[in-house]
Amino acid sequence: MASQTIETHRAGADVVRGDTAACRKAAVELLAEIGLPKGLFPLDDMQEFGYNRAAGFMWLVQGKKKTEHTFKKIKQTVSYAGEVTAFVENGKLRKITGVKTKELMLWLTVVEVYIDDAAPGKVTFKTGTGLSDSFDATAFELAL
Repeated sequence: MASQTIETHRAGADVVRGDTAACRKAAVELLAEIGLPKGLFPLDDMQEFGYNRAAGFMWLVQGKKKTEHTFKKIKQTVSYAGEVTAFVENGKLRKITGVKTKELMLWLTVVEVYIDDAAPGKVTFKTGTGLSDSFDATAFELAL
């Protein structure tokens, strides 16, 4: 069951449903189009991916309630809720919901992911507390 936010943006959106490979392909294509690393959503159980180009809103729904993934190159663990949403701009995902990162013993909500023009090889993750951290973009490449 999709949230009210998703339902609000569903009209006029491109939606891929049911086929995990097709959903993942759509997510990767959007990330490439906006200039972010293609491996930011390493989810194996995507049930739906949608993008409302007019509103600049994207979402993904996975079959599991939550998935944790460790990006090995940077030893960073990220938790993805069953539903992830974000507003999309060139080089940026903002107002993100459903993504958390583990810092020491705490899970911090990620609210923005972007590539700064001043440091094009780095991806910056900003948390709801205002803290941010930048990593090499190569850490988020797709695993073959």
